[in-house]
Amino acid sequence: MRAGPASQQGMRWANLALVLGEIAARPCSRAAVAGATGLTRAAVSSLVEELMAAGLLTEAGPTAPSGRVGRPGSELALSPDGPAGLGGEIGVEHLAACVVDLRGEVRSWHRLEIGNRGRTPAAVLADLAELLHRAAAEAGLRPAGLTLAVPGLVGAASGVIAGAANLGWSDVPAAAELRSALRAAGATDLAALPIEVDNEANLGGLAELWLAGRPDDFCHLSAEAGIGSAIVIGGQLLRGARGFAGELGHLTVWPDGPPCACGARGCLEQYAGETAVLRAAGLEGVGGDWVALLAARAAAGDPAVLTALAGAGTALGIAAAGAVNLLDPQAVVLGGGYAELGDWLLPTMRAELTARVTVRPWNETWLSVSPLGRRGPLLGAAVGVVRNIIANPGAYAGP
Repeated sequence: MRAGPASQQGMRWANLALVLGEIAARPCSRAAVAGATGLTRAAVSSLVEELMAAGLLTEAGPTAPSGRVGRPGSELALSPDGPAGLGGEIGVEHLAACVVDLRGEVRSWHRLEIGNRGRTPAAVLADLAELLHRAAAEAGLRPAGLTLAVPGLVGAASGVIAGAANLGWSDVPAAAELRSALRAAGATDLAALPIEVDNEANLGGLAELWLAGRPDDFCHLSAEAGIGSAIVIGGQLLRGARGFAGELGHLTVWPDGPPCACGARGCLEQYAGETAVLRAAGLEGVGGDWVALLAARAAAGDPAVLTALAGAGTALGIAAAGAVNLLDPQAVVLGGGYAELGDWLLPTMRAELTARVTVRPWNETWLSVSPLGRRGPLLGAAVGVVRNIIANPGAYAGP
């Protein structure tokens, strides 16, 4: 039976994605793409022309000599001037925005230190809209989408922040309100973009998967004001039925422990969260960058800080061991603020994991710190947009 228009377009879009994905993995010639994909050279040439017309590919020069007779082929690569990914981040003590090009290179990065606890969503999003506008203008690229990282629970595919306790927010339609804020800031082009909202811990974990060469099964533990985790299984983020999976900070470590703001007792955040560690270190109420403060004091040998971080590592190890016994991941990664404190958290974490993991003997090399650190969530937000472009180039390559 002859294929109809819909199926023809579907096949074309699939082949565009196949070709672009091959070149995204490594710059190569048209002939190499044909050999790797099984498409004819004529088909590859036609698809490449479409992708180049859409600004997704560029000629990167002749291929390396192969010893074969004839002219060398032309190497194709992702265009540095094509559609880009725009990421925004709301933190308790900062706002940030960045633009990443198709190659995954950061083209602009802006961060504003500002306390957001207790501020209205409208005020915070107005400031973020200005930052996003500035980042996009500096990069000089055409963003194809915008993803916002937030420190709270985000309903699956809704764009609504169900709850962000450390900001004092609940039921905030963040995507819609950010769109309005962008219009008010004069960024009408950005306001017209698809806008997604996701939990910062999830995006940090995805950045780890995409950029740090992690295995397909791992747990990523991170700390900002609270404690979050991303659980990656089979190369996919585990989101849960409502999108709320990974709230490791409210896993019970000691049932009779101190009360938590969530209403339970003995939650991990009461032992390894920002407030708990600062209190244990005798630094409660000290303003500024709490991670940098603890790292500096620990490096200087401050006994109270060293004890506080060792205790936090113990609590993290107990919680992580439960996750490992339940999920059997290949690795546990400390990200966010924890990455900068890894030297002092890892020893007691390893001790607890070694003692408590029962599904298999624990190898201490399976616990490591993220090279992305606190940059992870924002990178994950912007890179996720780029990955969607590469997976769906037909949306940019014309009818």
